[in-house]
Amino acid sequence: MEFLYDLPAIGYVFQFIGWLIGVLPIIAPTIVAAAVPIGFGALCGFMNERSGVINIGIEGMMLTAAFVAWWTASLSAQLVPSTAFGPFGMSLPLLIGLAAAIGAAMLVSLVHAWLSITVRADQIISGTIINIFAVGITGYLNLLISQTAPPSAGQFRGLGLPSALTDLPLVGWLIDAFLDQGPIGLGLIIGIVVMQILLFRSRWGLRTRAVGEHPEAAETVGIDVIAMRYRNVIIGGVFAGLAGAYLTIEFGNSFQGEMTNGRGFIALAALIFGRWTPLGLMGASLLFTASEGIQRAVRFGPPEGPLGDFLSAIPTQFYGALPYLITIIVLAGVVGRSIGPAAVGQPYVREKRERRRTTVPAQPAETGAA
Repeated sequence: MEFLYDLPAIGYVFQFIGWLIGVLPIIAPTIVAAAVPIGFGALCGFMNERSGVINIGIEGMMLTAAFVAWWTASLSAQLVPSTAFGPFGMSLPLLIGLAAAIGAAMLVSLVHAWLSITVRADQIISGTIINIFAVGITGYLNLLISQTAPPSAGQFRGLGLPSALTDLPLVGWLIDAFLDQGPIGLGLIIGIVVMQILLFRSRWGLRTRAVGEHPEAAETVGIDVIAMRYRNVIIGGVFAGLAGAYLTIEFGNSFQGEMTNGRGFIALAALIFGRWTPLGLMGASLLFTASEGIQRAVRFGPPEGPLGDFLSAIPTQFYGALPYLITIIVLAGVVGRSIGPAAVGQPYVREKRERRRTTVPAQPAETGAA
């Protein structure tokens, strides 16, 4: 294969691909870890949009959950024992913080559901309000407590797989990247598989797709469209809560203002690129976060020759911006047209079924000779 590297111009492409394949087992854990909050955010959008509700407030939900998880866990560490137990380094404060984050995101999702489904407000505006409010309130609260912030409650640890698994030929590095995660990271893998099966192999999945594609027809066969949309939007808040909690009590152990850094919007792009399927959005999330793994590989082991010099000379800010550039390309439709659920973004108004009394007019008497 190395003879391809000597080809003019295109040889650098082959060299880059060969180098990337070689370093992939090393950078895979970084790529998967970065994809976890995006994958959870995309699952939140999946629950909403498959039901016919647009949710661009995922960013705000994630940010709210991140703050609540960190702050609640830190406060709980002062009141309850924080002794770690189990393979993930669990502690009671961390579990309390995780539950609080999920509850907070579900509450915000309930507000979005009320505005979008009951009030029938513009769903884009509703999501925008959530994003603006979340940035403002979390920034303000973080500023208030920054001087007297309690000590961190710690963070969840990875599973810690035995070397007998991670050293397996060919698949060992994949097992290490996907399964050597904390409980929230592993929850994403489980959630993707479960939701993929439920979407196409369950009664709930059939009803959800019907509500998102043709709510009027779904109503005629006895499906409560309003209740179904409420339920799915609120469940979507669970995934947004897990995404936010991951940032502050598993991937890290502190909170910074606007730390979601656009991940909610990248999650929406992953949802579109993945064609509104759990497996598809997971693959898109990994694609969007691949730049972080490449940046790390270039820093510690660039390829040899001019290609390595070129990659090393690229500013790190470019690699940081690469996920957003990919997002723009996806949303611009270069990768192909993705058609979402037909009724997404359309408020549903239940038809009033009233019995109409009809009267048959009396026939005039016939006149004239027979």
